[in-house]
Amino acid sequence: MIKDGFMYIAALIFIAALLVYLPKIFKGKTAQKIFKFAPPIVLIYLGLMLLCTIKLWDLEATSEAYTALKNPILYAMLFIMLLRCDLKKIVRLGPKMLIGFFSATLSIGLGFVLSYAIMHKVLGADAWQSLGALCGSWMGGGGNMLAIQAALDVPESSMAYALVMDSICATLYVMFLLWAIQMSDKFNKWTKADTHLIDSVGRALEAEAAANTKPLVWQNIMILVGAGLLVSAVSQALGNAINGVLPFFDKATWTVLVVTVLGLVFALTPFGKLRGTEEISNTMLYIVIALIASRADLSAMGNAPAWLLSGFIILAIHVIIMIVLAKLLKLDIFTAAVASLANIGGTATAPVLAGTYSSALVPVGIIMALLGYVIGTGGGLIVAHLMSIIA
Repeated sequence: MIKDGFMYIAALIFIAALLVYLPKIFKGKTAQKIFKFAPPIVLIYLGLMLLCTIKLWDLEATSEAYTALKNPILYAMLFIMLLRCDLKKIVRLGPKMLIGFFSATLSIGLGFVLSYAIMHKVLGADAWQSLGALCGSWMGGGGNMLAIQAALDVPESSMAYALVMDSICATLYVMFLLWAIQMSDKFNKWTKADTHLIDSVGRALEAEAAANTKPLVWQNIMILVGAGLLVSAVSQALGNAINGVLPFFDKATWTVLVVTVLGLVFALTPFGKLRGTEEISNTMLYIVIALIASRADLSAMGNAPAWLLSGFIILAIHVIIMIVLAKLLKLDIFTAAVASLANIGGTATAPVLAGTYSSALVPVGIIMALLGYVIGTGGGLIVAHLMSIIA
Protein backbone atom coordinates (compact mmCIF):
# COMPACT_ATOMS: atom_id res chain seq x y z
CA MET A 1 0.00 0.00 0.00
CA ILE A 2 1.34 3.43 -1.00
CA LYS A 3 1.51 5.86 1.93
CA ASP A 4 4.06 8.34 0.63
CA GLY A 5 2.40 11.40 -0.94
CA PHE A 6 4.96 11.88 -3.71
CA MET A 7 4.87 8.19 -4.66
CA TYR A 8 1.05 8.42 -4.82
CA ILE A 9 1.13 11.45 -7.17
CA ALA A 10 3.87 9.92 -9.33
CA ALA A 11 1.94 6.65 -9.66
CA LEU A 12 -1.28 8.45 -10.61
CA ILE A 13 0.33 10.53 -13.34
CA PHE A 14 2.26 7.56 -14.73
CA ILE A 15 -0.85 5.32 -14.81
CA ALA A 16 -2.87 8.12 -16.48
CA ALA A 17 -0.06 8.62 -19.01
CA LEU A 18 0.00 4.90 -19.85
CA LEU A 19 -3.76 4.81 -20.38
CA VAL A 20 -3.69 7.94 -22.56
CA TYR A 21 -0.89 6.41 -24.64
CA LEU A 22 -2.67 3.07 -25.26
CA PRO A 23 -4.37 4.22 -28.51
CA LYS A 24 -0.89 5.11 -29.84
CA ILE A 25 0.30 1.55 -29.17
CA PHE A 26 -2.74 -0.49 -30.18
CA LYS A 27 -3.96 0.73 -33.58
CA GLY A 28 -5.89 -2.29 -34.88
CA LYS A 29 -9.59 -2.14 -35.77
CA THR A 30 -10.63 -4.08 -32.67
CA ALA A 31 -8.57 -1.82 -30.43
CA GLN A 32 -10.02 1.31 -32.04
CA LYS A 33 -13.55 0.00 -31.45
CA ILE A 34 -12.70 -0.60 -27.80
CA PHE A 35 -11.21 2.88 -27.40
CA LYS A 36 -14.25 4.42 -29.10
CA PHE A 37 -16.50 2.75 -26.53
CA ALA A 38 -14.10 3.27 -23.61
CA PRO A 39 -11.80 6.23 -24.43
CA PRO A 40 -8.70 6.85 -22.30
CA ILE A 41 -10.47 9.47 -20.16
CA VAL A 42 -12.99 6.80 -19.05
CA LEU A 43 -10.27 4.19 -18.61
CA ILE A 44 -8.41 6.58 -16.29
CA TYR A 45 -11.54 7.13 -14.20
CA LEU A 46 -12.43 3.44 -14.05
CA GLY A 47 -8.89 2.18 -13.57
CA LEU A 48 -7.92 4.54 -10.76
CA MET A 49 -11.28 4.07 -9.05
CA LEU A 50 -10.68 0.30 -8.97
CA LEU A 51 -7.09 0.76 -7.75
CA CYS A 52 -8.40 3.00 -4.96
CA THR A 53 -10.99 0.38 -4.02
CA ILE A 54 -8.34 -2.37 -3.72
CA LYS A 55 -6.36 -0.03 -1.45
CA LEU A 56 -3.30 0.45 -3.64
CA TRP A 57 -2.79 3.69 -1.71
CA ASP A 58 -3.79 4.81 1.77
CA LEU A 59 -6.50 7.45 1.42
CA GLU A 60 -5.74 9.08 4.76
CA ALA A 61 -1.96 9.09 4.38
CA THR A 62 -2.15 10.55 0.85
CA SER A 63 -4.96 13.05 1.51
CA GLU A 64 -2.52 15.90 2.15
CA ALA A 65 -0.83 15.39 -1.24
CA TYR A 66 -4.24 15.20 -2.94
CA THR A 67 -5.50 18.38 -1.27
CA ALA A 68 -2.28 20.23 -2.03
CA LEU A 69 -2.43 19.48 -5.76
CA LYS A 70 -5.99 18.88 -6.98
CA ASN A 71 -7.51 22.37 -6.80
CA PRO A 72 -4.31 24.29 -7.65
CA ILE A 73 -3.86 22.23 -10.84
CA LEU A 74 -7.59 22.53 -11.62
CA TYR A 75 -7.44 26.35 -11.39
CA ALA A 76 -4.24 26.48 -13.47
CA MET A 77 -5.90 24.26 -16.10
CA LEU A 78 -8.97 26.51 -16.25
CA PHE A 79 -6.82 29.61 -16.70
CA ILE A 80 -4.79 28.08 -19.54
CA MET A 81 -7.95 26.75 -21.25
CA LEU A 82 -9.59 30.18 -20.97
CA LEU A 83 -6.68 31.77 -22.84
CA ARG A 84 -8.29 30.34 -25.99
CA CYS A 85 -11.68 31.87 -25.22
CA ASP A 86 -13.55 34.43 -27.28
CA LEU A 87 -16.66 35.54 -25.36
CA LYS A 88 -18.19 37.23 -28.40
CA LYS A 89 -18.46 33.87 -30.13
CA ILE A 90 -19.63 31.99 -27.02
CA VAL A 91 -22.49 34.46 -26.42
CA ARG A 92 -23.88 33.34 -29.77
CA LEU A 93 -24.84 29.99 -28.19
CA GLY A 94 -27.97 31.72 -26.91
CA PRO A 95 -30.86 30.59 -24.67
CA LYS A 96 -30.60 26.86 -25.40
CA MET A 97 -27.95 26.55 -22.67
CA LEU A 98 -30.33 28.08 -20.11
CA ILE A 99 -33.10 25.71 -21.19
CA GLY A 100 -30.75 22.78 -20.69
CA PHE A 101 -29.59 24.06 -17.30
CA PHE A 102 -33.04 24.62 -15.80
CA SER A 103 -34.29 21.33 -17.25
CA ALA A 104 -31.48 19.62 -15.36
CA THR A 105 -32.28 21.51 -12.15
CA LEU A 106 -35.99 20.65 -12.20
CA SER A 107 -35.37 16.99 -13.06
CA ILE A 108 -32.89 16.66 -10.17
CA GLY A 109 -35.43 18.14 -7.75
CA LEU A 110 -38.11 15.77 -9.03
CA GLY A 111 -35.66 12.88 -8.72
CA PHE A 112 -35.07 13.63 -5.03
CA VAL A 113 -38.80 13.84 -4.29
CA LEU A 114 -39.68 10.61 -6.13
CA SER A 115 -36.68 8.74 -4.73
CA TYR A 116 -37.63 9.76 -1.18
CA ALA A 117 -41.25 8.73 -1.82
CA ILE A 118 -40.00 5.27 -2.75
CA MET A 119 -37.28 4.88 -0.12
CA HIS A 120 -38.36 7.01 2.88
CA LYS A 121 -39.42 4.07 5.03
CA VAL A 122 -35.98 2.51 4.64
CA LEU A 123 -34.02 5.74 4.99
CA GLY A 124 -35.82 7.00 8.10
CA ALA A 125 -38.32 9.71 8.92
CA ASP A 126 -35.78 12.56 9.18
CA ALA A 127 -33.75 11.61 6.10
CA TRP A 128 -35.50 14.37 4.12
CA GLN A 129 -33.36 16.93 5.94
CA SER A 130 -30.04 15.41 4.88
CA LEU A 131 -31.36 14.77 1.38
CA GLY A 132 -32.59 18.36 1.16
CA ALA A 133 -29.09 19.60 2.01
CA LEU A 134 -27.60 17.23 -0.57
CA CYS A 135 -30.13 18.41 -3.15
CA GLY A 136 -28.80 21.93 -2.65
CA SER A 137 -25.33 20.59 -3.45
CA TRP A 138 -26.56 18.72 -6.53
CA MET A 139 -28.31 21.85 -7.80
CA GLY A 140 -25.46 24.17 -6.91
CA GLY A 141 -22.44 23.33 -4.78
CA GLY A 142 -21.01 22.66 -1.35
CA GLY A 143 -21.83 26.17 -0.15
CA ASN A 144 -25.52 25.62 -0.89
CA MET A 145 -25.45 22.33 1.03
CA LEU A 146 -23.94 24.00 4.09
CA ALA A 147 -26.49 26.81 3.89
CA ILE A 148 -29.40 24.34 3.82
CA GLN A 149 -27.83 22.24 6.57
CA ALA A 150 -27.71 25.35 8.75
CA ALA A 151 -31.23 26.44 7.77
CA LEU A 152 -32.71 23.03 8.63
CA ASP A 153 -30.38 22.52 11.63
CA VAL A 154 -29.18 19.15 10.35
CA PRO A 155 -26.55 17.61 12.69
CA GLU A 156 -23.25 16.43 11.22
CA SER A 157 -23.97 12.82 12.22
CA SER A 158 -27.13 12.83 10.08
CA MET A 159 -25.15 14.00 7.04
CA ALA A 160 -22.76 11.03 7.03
CA TYR A 161 -24.79 8.74 4.73
CA ALA A 162 -25.76 11.63 2.47
CA LEU A 163 -22.08 12.48 2.01
CA VAL A 164 -21.23 8.84 1.19
CA MET A 165 -24.07 8.88 -1.33
CA ASP A 166 -22.76 12.13 -2.79
CA SER A 167 -19.20 10.84 -3.08
CA ILE A 168 -19.98 7.48 -4.70
CA CYS A 169 -22.99 8.34 -6.87
CA ALA A 170 -21.62 11.65 -8.16
CA THR A 171 -18.23 10.08 -8.94
CA LEU A 172 -19.80 7.27 -10.95
CA TYR A 173 -22.05 9.78 -12.71
CA VAL A 174 -19.09 11.88 -13.82
CA MET A 175 -17.52 8.75 -15.31
CA PHE A 176 -20.80 7.96 -17.09
CA LEU A 177 -20.99 11.44 -18.64
CA LEU A 178 -17.34 11.34 -19.74
CA TRP A 179 -18.24 8.14 -21.59
CA ALA A 180 -21.59 9.39 -22.92
CA ILE A 181 -20.25 12.63 -24.39
CA GLN A 182 -18.03 10.57 -26.69
CA MET A 183 -21.27 9.38 -28.36
CA SER A 184 -22.23 12.89 -29.42
CA ASP A 185 -22.79 12.11 -33.10
CA LYS A 186 -25.27 9.29 -32.46
CA PHE A 187 -27.10 11.17 -29.70
CA ASN A 188 -27.41 14.40 -31.69
CA LYS A 189 -28.65 12.50 -34.73
CA TRP A 190 -31.29 10.78 -32.58
CA THR A 191 -32.53 14.03 -31.00
CA LYS A 192 -32.27 15.84 -34.35
CA ALA A 193 -30.36 18.58 -32.58
CA ASP A 194 -29.11 21.47 -34.65
CA THR A 195 -25.45 21.53 -33.66
CA HIS A 196 -24.32 23.91 -36.40
CA LEU A 197 -24.05 26.84 -34.00
CA ILE A 198 -22.17 25.11 -31.20
CA ASP A 199 -19.95 23.27 -33.68
CA SER A 200 -19.24 26.45 -35.61
CA VAL A 201 -18.34 28.30 -32.41
CA GLY A 202 -16.08 25.45 -31.31
CA ARG A 203 -14.48 25.19 -34.75
CA ALA A 204 -13.96 28.94 -35.01
CA LEU A 205 -12.26 29.08 -31.62
CA GLU A 206 -10.14 26.02 -32.36
CA ALA A 207 -9.29 27.31 -35.86
CA GLU A 208 -7.88 30.47 -34.34
CA ALA A 209 -5.59 28.37 -32.18
CA ALA A 210 -4.66 26.12 -35.12
CA ALA A 211 -3.88 29.16 -37.27
CA ASN A 212 -1.00 29.85 -34.95
CA THR A 213 1.68 28.01 -36.90
CA LYS A 214 4.55 29.00 -34.66
CA PRO A 215 6.36 25.91 -33.33
CA LEU A 216 5.77 24.80 -29.75
CA VAL A 217 9.00 25.61 -27.95
CA TRP A 218 10.00 24.79 -24.41
CA GLN A 219 9.98 28.49 -23.48
CA ASN A 220 6.23 28.59 -24.23
CA ILE A 221 5.66 25.54 -22.04
CA MET A 222 7.65 27.14 -19.24
CA ILE A 223 5.83 30.49 -19.33
CA LEU A 224 2.37 28.94 -19.62
CA VAL A 225 2.91 26.46 -16.79
CA GLY A 226 4.46 29.17 -14.62
CA ALA A 227 1.67 31.65 -15.36
CA GLY A 228 -1.03 29.02 -14.78
CA LEU A 229 0.37 28.03 -11.39
CA LEU A 230 0.91 31.66 -10.35
CA VAL A 231 -2.65 32.63 -11.34
CA SER A 232 -3.89 29.57 -9.41
CA ALA A 233 -2.04 30.67 -6.27
CA VAL A 234 -3.06 34.33 -6.55
CA SER A 235 -6.69 33.42 -7.28
CA GLN A 236 -6.89 31.18 -4.24
CA ALA A 237 -5.52 33.96 -2.03
CA LEU A 238 -7.99 36.47 -3.52
CA GLY A 239 -10.83 33.94 -3.24
CA ASN A 240 -10.15 33.51 0.47
CA ALA A 241 -9.94 37.27 0.98
CA ILE A 242 -13.15 38.03 -0.96
CA ASN A 243 -15.02 35.24 0.85
CA GLY A 244 -14.15 36.90 4.15
CA VAL A 245 -15.86 40.10 2.99
CA LEU A 246 -18.61 38.65 0.75
CA PRO A 247 -19.45 35.20 2.15
CA PHE A 248 -22.53 34.53 -0.03
CA PHE A 249 -20.21 32.47 -2.31
CA ASP A 250 -17.75 29.98 -0.83
CA LYS A 251 -13.98 30.30 -1.26
CA ALA A 252 -13.83 27.84 -4.15
CA THR A 253 -16.50 29.73 -6.11
CA TRP A 254 -14.79 33.08 -5.65
CA THR A 255 -11.51 31.46 -6.72
CA VAL A 256 -13.09 30.13 -9.93
CA LEU A 257 -14.56 33.57 -10.62
CA VAL A 258 -11.15 35.24 -10.20
CA VAL A 259 -9.50 32.60 -12.44
CA THR A 260 -12.23 33.12 -15.05
CA VAL A 261 -11.84 36.90 -15.10
CA LEU A 262 -8.05 36.69 -15.35
CA GLY A 263 -8.28 34.06 -18.09
CA LEU A 264 -10.72 36.12 -20.14
CA VAL A 265 -8.64 39.29 -19.72
CA PHE A 266 -5.35 37.63 -20.69
CA ALA A 267 -7.09 35.95 -23.65
CA LEU A 268 -7.43 39.43 -25.19
CA THR A 269 -3.67 40.05 -25.00
CA PRO A 270 -0.78 38.58 -27.02
CA PHE A 271 -0.31 36.15 -24.12
CA GLY A 272 -3.49 34.41 -25.22
CA LYS A 273 -1.95 33.70 -28.63
CA LEU A 274 0.97 31.69 -27.28
CA ARG A 275 1.29 28.23 -28.78
CA GLY A 276 0.90 25.37 -26.30
CA THR A 277 -2.31 26.22 -24.42
CA GLU A 278 -4.12 23.14 -25.74
CA GLU A 279 -1.28 20.70 -25.04
CA ILE A 280 -0.65 21.93 -21.50
CA SER A 281 -4.30 22.30 -20.50
CA ASN A 282 -5.05 18.77 -21.77
CA THR A 283 -2.16 17.38 -19.72
CA MET A 284 -3.50 19.12 -16.62
CA LEU A 285 -7.03 17.94 -17.44
CA TYR A 286 -6.02 14.28 -17.35
CA ILE A 287 -4.04 14.79 -14.14
CA VAL A 288 -7.08 16.38 -12.45
CA ILE A 289 -9.33 13.51 -13.58
CA ALA A 290 -6.80 11.00 -12.26
CA LEU A 291 -6.73 12.78 -8.91
CA ILE A 292 -10.53 12.89 -8.62
CA ALA A 293 -10.90 9.22 -9.55
CA SER A 294 -8.20 8.19 -7.09
CA ARG A 295 -10.44 9.13 -4.13
CA ALA A 296 -13.47 7.02 -5.19
CA ASP A 297 -13.43 4.05 -2.83
CA LEU A 298 -16.22 1.74 -3.96
CA SER A 299 -15.91 -0.36 -0.81
CA ALA A 300 -17.82 2.43 0.98
CA MET A 301 -20.91 1.26 -0.84
CA GLY A 302 -21.38 -1.53 1.67
CA ASN A 303 -21.90 0.95 4.49
CA ALA A 304 -25.06 2.59 3.18
CA PRO A 305 -26.78 0.47 0.50
CA ALA A 306 -30.21 2.08 0.90
CA TRP A 307 -28.79 5.60 0.56
CA LEU A 308 -26.74 4.60 -2.46
CA LEU A 309 -29.81 3.01 -4.06
CA SER A 310 -31.66 6.28 -3.44
CA GLY A 311 -28.86 8.17 -5.16
CA PHE A 312 -28.97 5.92 -8.20
CA ILE A 313 -32.75 6.29 -8.38
CA ILE A 314 -32.36 10.09 -8.36
CA LEU A 315 -29.76 9.94 -11.13
CA ALA A 316 -31.83 7.48 -13.18
CA ILE A 317 -34.90 9.74 -12.99
CA HIS A 318 -32.75 12.76 -13.87
CA VAL A 319 -31.13 11.03 -16.86
CA ILE A 320 -34.45 9.68 -18.21
CA ILE A 321 -36.08 13.12 -17.99
CA MET A 322 -33.09 14.80 -19.61
CA ILE A 323 -33.09 12.28 -22.47
CA VAL A 324 -36.83 12.78 -23.03
CA LEU A 325 -36.46 16.58 -22.93
CA ALA A 326 -33.44 16.42 -25.23
CA LYS A 327 -35.59 14.54 -27.73
CA LEU A 328 -38.55 16.90 -27.38
CA LEU A 329 -36.51 20.12 -27.35
CA LYS A 330 -33.87 18.82 -29.78
CA LEU A 331 -31.00 19.43 -27.38
CA ASP A 332 -27.49 18.32 -28.27
CA ILE A 333 -25.49 16.12 -25.90
CA PHE A 334 -23.05 18.91 -25.00
CA THR A 335 -25.88 21.12 -23.74
CA ALA A 336 -27.62 18.28 -21.87
CA ALA A 337 -24.49 16.73 -20.32
CA VAL A 338 -22.76 19.96 -19.28
CA ALA A 339 -26.04 21.35 -17.89
CA SER A 340 -26.45 18.16 -15.88
CA LEU A 341 -22.94 18.21 -14.46
CA ALA A 342 -23.09 21.97 -13.88
CA ASN A 343 -25.80 21.12 -11.34
CA ILE A 344 -24.45 17.91 -9.84
CA GLY A 345 -20.72 18.57 -10.10
CA GLY A 346 -20.52 22.36 -10.08
CA THR A 347 -17.46 24.41 -10.94
CA ALA A 348 -15.07 21.55 -10.15
CA THR A 349 -16.26 19.16 -12.87
CA ALA A 350 -18.55 20.94 -15.39
CA PRO A 351 -15.62 22.78 -17.03
CA VAL A 352 -13.70 19.49 -17.14
CA LEU A 353 -16.55 17.81 -19.03
CA ALA A 354 -16.91 20.81 -21.35
CA GLY A 355 -13.18 20.67 -21.99
CA THR A 356 -13.33 17.03 -23.08
CA TYR A 357 -15.84 18.05 -25.79
CA SER A 358 -13.94 21.18 -26.83
CA SER A 359 -11.44 23.03 -24.69
CA ALA A 360 -12.62 26.24 -26.34
CA LEU A 361 -16.05 25.79 -24.69
CA VAL A 362 -14.83 25.56 -21.08
CA PRO A 363 -16.39 28.97 -20.22
CA VAL A 364 -19.85 27.52 -20.96
CA GLY A 365 -19.31 24.92 -18.24
CA ILE A 366 -18.15 27.58 -15.79
CA ILE A 367 -21.07 29.92 -16.51
CA MET A 368 -23.66 27.17 -16.10
CA ALA A 369 -22.02 25.89 -12.90
CA LEU A 370 -22.08 29.40 -11.42
CA LEU A 371 -25.82 29.61 -12.15
CA GLY A 372 -26.26 26.64 -9.85
CA TYR A 373 -24.87 28.57 -6.90
CA VAL A 374 -27.53 31.22 -7.43
CA ILE A 375 -30.48 28.83 -7.26
CA GLY A 376 -29.06 25.90 -5.26
CA THR A 377 -30.07 27.02 -1.76
CA GLY A 378 -33.62 28.03 -2.65
CA GLY A 379 -34.13 24.97 -4.84
CA GLY A 380 -32.83 22.61 -2.15
CA LEU A 381 -35.09 24.14 0.51
CA ILE A 382 -38.15 23.77 -1.73
CA VAL A 383 -37.32 20.11 -2.41
CA ALA A 384 -36.72 19.53 1.32
CA HIS A 385 -40.15 20.97 2.09
CA LEU A 386 -41.80 18.69 -0.50
CA MET A 387 -40.02 15.65 1.00
CA SER A 388 -41.10 16.65 4.52
CA ILE A 389 -44.74 16.43 3.39
CA ILE A 390 -44.13 12.82 2.30
CA ALA A 391 -42.50 12.04 5.63
